[in-house]
Formats: sequence, C-alpha cells, structure tokens
Amino acid sequence: MSSPELVPGLAGIPAAESSVSFIDGQAGVLEYRGYPIEDLSAHSTFEEVAWLLLYGELPSSSELEAFEADLARLRVLPPALVKMVEAFPVTGHPMQALQASLAALGMVSPKVDLRDAASKDEAARRVIAVTPVLVALFERVRAGKDYVAPRAELSTAANFLWCLDGEEPAEIAIKTLDCALILHAEHTMNASTFACRVVASTENDPYTSCSGAVGALFGPLHGGANERVLNQLSTIDGVDAVEGWYEAKSESKSKVMGFGHRVYKTKDPRAKNLQILAVKLFDELGSTPKYDVALKLEEVVTAKLGGRGIYPNVDFFSGLVYEKLGLNTDVFTPIFAMARVAGYCAHWLEQHEDNKLFRPAQIYVGHRQRAYAPVGER
Repeated sequence: MSSPELVPGLAGIPAAESSVSFIDGQAGVLEYRGYPIEDLSAHSTFEEVAWLLLYGELPSSSELEAFEADLARLRVLPPALVKMVEAFPVTGHPMQALQASLAALGMVSPKVDLRDAASKDEAARRVIAVTPVLVALFERVRAGKDYVAPRAELSTAANFLWCLDGEEPAEIAIKTLDCALILHAEHTMNASTFACRVVASTENDPYTSCSGAVGALFGPLHGGANERVLNQLSTIDGVDAVEGWYEAKSESKSKVMGFGHRVYKTKDPRAKNLQILAVKLFDELGSTPKYDVALKLEEVVTAKLGGRGIYPNVDFFSGLVYEKLGLNTDVFTPIFAMARVAGYCAHWLEQHEDNKLFRPAQIYVGHRQRAYAPVGER
C-alpha cells in the first residue's frame, strides 16, 4: 500500500462543495452566487449582497427592506459588550479586539439552535450587523472618545463612518466604502473561510466560528497586505524614483507588495473595480503624492511582469482608498473583516446544511517505539 502524498497547505485540495462564490483565476472571474462581481459592485449595495450570499438569490424590494430593518435592530450593541470593549488595552491591535469582541458577542446573544432556521438566520445577521460597530467602537476607545450608537436610517457603510467619527459622512465616502465592502465580502475557500467552516463543523455558533476566521485573517499571509502596500509606497521618494526603486527590488529578488495573487493569473477583478472607485475618489477629493507613486508603480510593474501573469491585486488599491477616507492603517484589515463576515456567515449556514466534522489525516514523521528512561538516567 502506497503512502499518502502530502500537499502542503492543502493547495488545490477541495475541502467542501459550495455554491457561495466562484473564481476562475485564469480568466479573472469572480462571481457571488453566479453574479459577476463587476455587476454587483456597480449596481448593488452591501446589504443586498449580504442577502445574496446568505440565501442564494437577490432580494425583492420587500425582502431587502425587511432585511435592512433587521440589521438596524440587531446593530445596537448590548451595554455589557460596550463596557468590555472600552476596557480593552488601547495598545492592542484592532483585529485582536475584533476577534475577542465577536466571541464575546455570543455571550450576550440568545443561544443559537442549529435545528431552527430562524435562530440561525438571526445569529448570522447579528454578526453582519454588529461587526462594523465593534470596529468603530474600538477605534474610538483608542482615541479616548465615547461610544457613538448607530442610527437606524443609515446603511452599513454609512453607520460605520458615523460610529467612527460621530459626524455626518460624505456621500462619496459612503459610496466608496459600500463598494469596497461588496468587493471584499466573499472569496471562496481561503484560509479564514476554511477556518470558519472547520469551527462551524464542530456544531459551533457563528460568533465563535467568525471569531476563529478573524484570527486567521489577522495573520500577515492572509489579511493585512494592504497595510504593507502603503508602507511600501512610503519608501519610494516620488514618481521619478519609482523605476529605480523597482529595479533595486528586482535585483535583490524582494517582493513588491500589492502585485500577484495565488489564484488570479490576470488582473484581480476586484482590483479593476476598486481602481475605478479610487479614480473617482481622488478626482473629487484631490490626489496625493502616494497615489501618484502608486499609479506609476502599477505602470512599471505591469510592463515588466504582466506577461508572467502578475498584476495589481485588490490590496494595491484598497489601502490607498482607506487612507484617503482618513482611516488609520491598522484598521484596514478589520474593514476587510467587516465585509468578509457576510461570506463567513454564508459558509457557516452552508456548512450546517449537511454538516460533517472536519478530521483530516496527517503523515507522521516522528520517532516510534522509544524506551522510557527515568529522569536520573537521561
């Protein structure tokens, strides 16, 4: 009998059947429930997309209205959770705060009955509704400011900006963030989604499952790349220095952040849409030296590496957009999570449709049949 072959990182190994999203990396295609991401980001809203991911179809006007009202109801934080987040050390990372507070959300929410569809739906909706408020709350805690309660009449994107600043958000900021949330809401079986489904397979609730997913997203090989893109751009001394900077990177075989993707072998379709959004945002609010450097870097890298299938990914533009909106660099990944919980919850529901506990095998490479020696004889 031949030994099983190890596939590091389970690369290319199917872990589940799913109807939530589809990727064709060669063609640069991303679809949510069969709908191209280009159409959704151009015409839809995050709330509509969240419904689509959860239930498989676009909502009717009455369904969408009821869903938005439900999110507004669920968005208000329990006082005990507010007090807990306000007690977090301000030196902690926002992703650590989000992971802890999502897990704690389960302690102040009704127990989820996995045999009851309404109970599961409400729990999934609560995660989607509350996550942006939790991110905004910890940002205010770090700034020494009080909690700003969400407003029922505002959308998810508008409420995040409102809860963050306590000021009426600009329409361009709302539209930009809403589109960014759509683009980041789902992306098939990545590391954090897999983590969510593994935790869900133990018959766990979405609070614990999404907390586990956020923990995976916090790792620098998954989330956080947009932070590193901005840090990288800050090291380039103007547009005229881009080509020399790139050549030095190329000679030292150093990675250029924001380019290439493990799945896409053409330009990331999310990057295309986010770039369109970035152009509108910077045209309206004014360009920055960093944005000009980024455009030149895209031109240089694409000319050099485009033939090898290396193009800008979604992280290349998202950090620039978030910085222009006045957001702190280390809150970029929590914004990623604000969007992705919609996908996590869709996968959590799907996992429980026909659940089987994940229990992979291993290939043992350690010692066997060793003789124990008392401590004095070692």
